Amino acid sequence: MGFLKRLSNSPLALLLCVTGGAVLGWLAPVVGGEAFILGQIYLALVNMAALPLLVVATFFGLRQTLALPQPGKRALMIVGLAGGLVVLCAVLGAMFGVLAGTGQDLSAASRGYLGALVQNAGGDAANAEISLYGAGFSDAARAPDLWMAAVPDNFFRVLAEGQSLAILMCAILFGLAFAALLRPQTNALMGIFEAIYRALELIISRVNVFIPVLAFGMAAYFVAKTDARTLHAMGSFLGSFYLFAFLLSGLAIVLIWKKSGLSPASVLSALKAPVLISLTSASTTASIPDTIEAMSSRLGFSRGIVELVIPVASVFMRSGAALYFALLAVFVANIYGRTITPQEFLLICAGASMAAFASAGNNSLAAVGFAGVVLSILNLPIEAALALFLAIDLVCEGPRNLLTLLFACVLIVLVSRGLPSERVETAASSSNLRGLEPIRFVFSRASVAMALACVLLAALLITIAGIGVGMRKTGAGLPQPYATGPMATAGNSPV
Repeated sequence: MGFLKRLSNSPLALLLCVTGGAVLGWLAPVVGGEAFILGQIYLALVNMAALPLLVVATFFGLRQTLALPQPGKRALMIVGLAGGLVVLCAVLGAMFGVLAGTGQDLSAASRGYLGALVQNAGGDAANAEISLYGAGFSDAARAPDLWMAAVPDNFFRVLAEGQSLAILMCAILFGLAFAALLRPQTNALMGIFEAIYRALELIISRVNVFIPVLAFGMAAYFVAKTDARTLHAMGSFLGSFYLFAFLLSGLAIVLIWKKSGLSPASVLSALKAPVLISLTSASTTASIPDTIEAMSSRLGFSRGIVELVIPVASVFMRSGAALYFALLAVFVANIYGRTITPQEFLLICAGASMAAFASAGNNSLAAVGFAGVVLSILNLPIEAALALFLAIDLVCEGPRNLLTLLFACVLIVLVSRGLPSERVETAASSSNLRGLEPIRFVFSRASVAMALACVLLAALLITIAGIGVGMRKTGAGLPQPYATGPMATAGNSPV
């Protein structure tokens, strides 16, 4: 277990696992195609513990946030800044796509290949009917069903079905009601929740040690199932998305470093585990325990804010998805030769933000379908999103999750302003601090001579005192002389 833990925290080891999986998928496509089962097992184990952890962490975060100064103002700041950061990612993504000309430099062969993929997808979809609600739902039942996705009527049902958006809404409502109770009334339940919290953290921590195995299997599956021509044709989009997502992630880490007051090495060491988990796992909730520990105990931000923002942001604040949808729309517009006007630029930003919020609670493959919101606004074929981006979505999950995680950390930094640090010193962190300066004594020649004279005088006094004490003891041990003379008595006679 310790060996796997070190591997999961080593970027080099994870890179080697990805490389080894890619080689396996290339040399043995049949074996590599079956490696997807590893990812499914990992996601099943993570979701088993992550969804209850999302509930408990949100519950604790609400209770502690309401106990902070100005809780209403901070709650409004969380909501406003979260929405603003998502819109900012959409705007920056659209701007970068337009300035970089993502999709404009494709060769004729690449355009023809992508066009054939879209045409085939459109032909297959022309006679296909997609039911978003199931066969048993009527038109009258569809509108209520949309509301039920966010406000469920049965908490245990949505928990069993894994509907993270509805689960989070239940947790928020229950947390607000529980926080209104007096603490003596809730101490027993708080102890139970604390034990559940730590147990779920331990489960996820143990499951995350198998991330190297997951990275190996997913790389083998992707290489075995993806046509190399698709990757080559989509290289413009992948390069732009990776470059800008990592650039924004780096800027977010710099902001966290500036506000934490620690050294860059300490900040990177604290964020290394959640960053690696976000990049290599396909779950937005797998990094929740490590992120809470990093932002509160190691970097010192308010634990109440951290425990509230991280679970909520993993579901609602999809900054990475907003950037992804904006770049996707610009790419599709460019490959169709569409010149983006200022009005269409604003529509892309608004559509990408809406799609990011609408995809809350959905997995990555389902989230690709929400790209149709942006494309439909521009009157572009929705089949382009399904045909082109489903093929590469697996390698886009990591940057999306990473950007969502780090922008959630930025939100924590902004909201925690003015609160005292809650950093817990550990042996690892204390070793990174500067050692204490030694105390130095500086003596002049005169002070040294005086000190030497005092030492000699003290030694002399000690010697004289010792001689005096010794002479006194010697004198006390001699026999007393007999009395003589007229004062002598019979009792004084030696006889």
